[in-house]
Amino acid sequence: MISSKPSVTPAIASPPTSPPAQRPTWQRLQRLAANGVPHLRELLCDSGARRAERLHWHAAGITLDATHQAVTHEVLDALLALAAESSVREQAAALARGEIVNPTEGRAALHVALRAPGNATGPWSADIAAAVHAERERFLAAAERIRTQRWQGATGESITDVVNLGIGGSDLGPRTAVQALQALVHPTVRVHFVSNPDAWTLYRVLRQCTPARTLFIVQSKTFTTAETLQLAASARRWLADGGIAADVQRAHLLAVTAAPALAAAQGYAPEHTFRIWDWVGGRYSVWSAIGLPLAIAIGAEAFRALLDGAHAMDRHFWESPPARNLPLALALLGVWNRNFLGCPTHLLAIYSSRLATLAHHLQQLEMESNGKSVHIDGTPCAIDTGPIVWGGSGIDGQHAYFQLLHQGRHRVPVDFIGVQQDDTPLPLAADHQRLVQLSLRAQARALALGRDDAATAAELRAAGLPPDQVQALTPHRRFAGNVPSNILWLEALTPRTLGALLAAYEHKVFCQAAIWRVNPFDQWGVELGKAILRQLQNSPA
Repeated sequence: MISSKPSVTPAIASPPTSPPAQRPTWQRLQRLAANGVPHLRELLCDSGARRAERLHWHAAGITLDATHQAVTHEVLDALLALAAESSVREQAAALARGEIVNPTEGRAALHVALRAPGNATGPWSADIAAAVHAERERFLAAAERIRTQRWQGATGESITDVVNLGIGGSDLGPRTAVQALQALVHPTVRVHFVSNPDAWTLYRVLRQCTPARTLFIVQSKTFTTAETLQLAASARRWLADGGIAADVQRAHLLAVTAAPALAAAQGYAPEHTFRIWDWVGGRYSVWSAIGLPLAIAIGAEAFRALLDGAHAMDRHFWESPPARNLPLALALLGVWNRNFLGCPTHLLAIYSSRLATLAHHLQQLEMESNGKSVHIDGTPCAIDTGPIVWGGSGIDGQHAYFQLLHQGRHRVPVDFIGVQQDDTPLPLAADHQRLVQLSLRAQARALALGRDDAATAAELRAAGLPPDQVQALTPHRRFAGNVPSNILWLEALTPRTLGALLAAYEHKVFCQAAIWRVNPFDQWGVELGKAILRQLQNSPA
């Protein structure tokens, strides 16, 4: 799918120019939706083995089961035709070659190059590959020094606490991965994350730390992020108040940025500043030096395994045929639910406590990328684009908002995400895991099948209720069902499978953007509030 010939001069990628709604396959899908799709009760019970086979995908330790999606063979065929008609594969190849896929900022989006093995050849330029490899080795070497307590502060004491100061993509990706992989976290070096400039957030972390043994990582692509700079100013004041004078604080301050000159002007040592590039979007940056706190927490070897898993998913995405392509399947099923079944939101129900913050990371990835109202050429969108993405712990959600999913007025598609193998060293851990897994399966099945009036009334009669109560309670106890969902299983929660899962969602988002003809790599929607904040900060009190 992707040529290995590097691009010498970045070209501007050319997505299809026709609006999505004018494409023949889009109109065919509209007709299929208007004609109605059988209830999931029928699809699940009567469709046979071929549907199950078509709706299962496996790649890099991730399994996608989409048998609970409201799609027929005809719908699947049309969705695959839509991907071809939208030139999804061609646009993915342009991204990997380093072409300009972010025209509003004149940038490439080469996050896939960040996770390629050091000796790998790719369609991106040799210069990019060399720069990525060199910077990776630099920040991983620093991570190992810190992790093994060979990094000393100004007083000669070893660092025991690392505080990451960053927001958005400089926080959510590394934070999610550290929590997910906490079984690998170093026992004597603690890694903390602070994103919110609310003073209490920083205070709550710093009261656990000692200035002489604390290292701050200040992460900002532009090094102008107001929230991060405020946190950094307070951190430096805290160091000074703790006896680490300003002129010796360099050993306690690291910077990760695409603007090293600005970092140097603010007193960060060049040898303690790690580079990212303007072609790395924040929400796609955990694979870069933005992942430094993660590398400190889990070690360089495990960090490389994370990259390997992501690269394995990249290869699957690039090389697999469309019908067997897991990220493309996620994208197409999402487009069907959003644009043809009219579902405005999408729930991430996570059935692993270690993945609790995954929903926040994927929320940013999807909503900041595809929350757009104009096409890539600036013309208004006449179709719906990115859905509202929300979620969290599925087990806790069952006792909170799942009531709305089952009996509310909104049809909310769900991604159920679980882990098949768990090695938690707890007595009866297998019983815990079985309960969690069966709960996931039960919810997916209940949302799909529901329970009609006849079955509800029969259950009430079996419970011994008299006819008048059966009649009165049946409307309250019925379940409409027909709520579509995916089930994604990680074989086990490891750096490799986590990397593969995150990469799969990145490719999903890109494929949807290609179909909707929006730019998933800019985020101008966050800029107006920043500009007004600067005006307010500079105005007289």
